[in-house]
Amino acid sequence: MKCPYCGYLESKVVDSRPIDEGGRIRRRRECMRCQKRFTTYEMVESLPLVVIKKDNSRQAFDRHKLLGGMLRACEKRPVPLGVLEKATDEIENTLQSSLEREVTSKRVGELAMEKLKEIDEVAYVRFASVYRQFRDINTFLEELNRLLDSRQ
Repeated sequence: MKCPYCGYLESKVVDSRPIDEGGRIRRRRECMRCQKRFTTYEMVESLPLVVIKKDNSRQAFDRHKLLGGMLRACEKRPVPLGVLEKATDEIENTLQSSLEREVTSKRVGELAMEKLKEIDEVAYVRFASVYRQFRDINTFLEELNRLLDSRQ
């Protein structure tokens, strides 16, 4: 591992511990030349996941984009960031564990709505209104009625 301070290529691991429920490993290293310490993170390389958009274009799955959409839906709501990050991790893990390397944006959106429905119903309705492109108040009311029916 290259030292970020002096550029030397030799370092030793001083401490190592799992983070993100074992998904990554945090390592404290010490440069063999300048003796400065730095932190590295190690994670399993995942296969690329491609999202097929509504217009049939393809782009790489971006967890930050998904988290950003969920954050916007939760604006001014009492939802901790950690809860949304965990939900994003779960969605990404679900997609990665499937045998498909290509997934539709519809599937990603449906998974996000499922998680938001569990986390915060107002955020769920906000996300659904953008994702499903509610055209008028009737479409909005239909979704609210479905939400109310599922609660009973």
